[in-house]
Amino acid sequence: MNSILQLIDLSHTVEDGLITYKGLPAPIICDYLSREASRKVYAEGTEFNIGKIEMVSNTGTYLDSPFHRFADGKDLSDLALEQLAHLDALLIHVPQSNGRIIDESWFTGLDVRGKAVLVHTGWARHWKTDQYFEGHPYLTEAAAQTLKAAGAVLVGIDTYNIDDTNDGRRPVHTVLLGADILIVEHMCNMEAIPDGRPLRFYAVPVKVKAFGTFPVRAFVAVDGL
Repeated sequence: MNSILQLIDLSHTVEDGLITYKGLPAPIICDYLSREASRKVYAEGTEFNIGKIEMVSNTGTYLDSPFHRFADGKDLSDLALEQLAHLDALLIHVPQSNGRIIDESWFTGLDVRGKAVLVHTGWARHWKTDQYFEGHPYLTEAAAQTLKAAGAVLVGIDTYNIDDTNDGRRPVHTVLLGADILIVEHMCNMEAIPDGRPLRFYAVPVKVKAFGTFPVRAFVAVDGL
């Protein structure tokens, strides 16, 4: 019997006026060519819409490449599809009772080599609220070092930042991106992922030269029974 593949979306919707990161401007989404205006360009009965978006790269659910942190790091156009798609994935549930700090104990001894590690904290429930920007859970530098040593290829999280934003060194970004381990932040809907099932993770950005970050449609594929 063939199994049914389930696809679970882990991405926030990007829309006009959305604030993803405090202090960064919201995207402006509008028409470049409206349907009404296009009627003057095409044959009678034919119309199109050409949209326009102005935004910073850190908008919605996005992926960080090494160039985001390091001037000589790989930019989006340098990333291989093998780093972004069809990755074996491991889901880690960190309960709210754990508090803010996600240390190395959550990852020690886990088989993460060659895998995307997805950290589910439930913080996405605060999306589009003031609380989302304050007091979010984050990984420690030791946790990042543990994931690096264990061979993870990507780390995703459903919070405001994978680092403690009070630490200007951004040690988790520095450790992971310095080792070509990609980061996906502002994920959501991880509670919909069933436990104990094989997972494949996908988070493919646009192929842009000299760019370090871009929104992605992050999702997991779950093998059915």
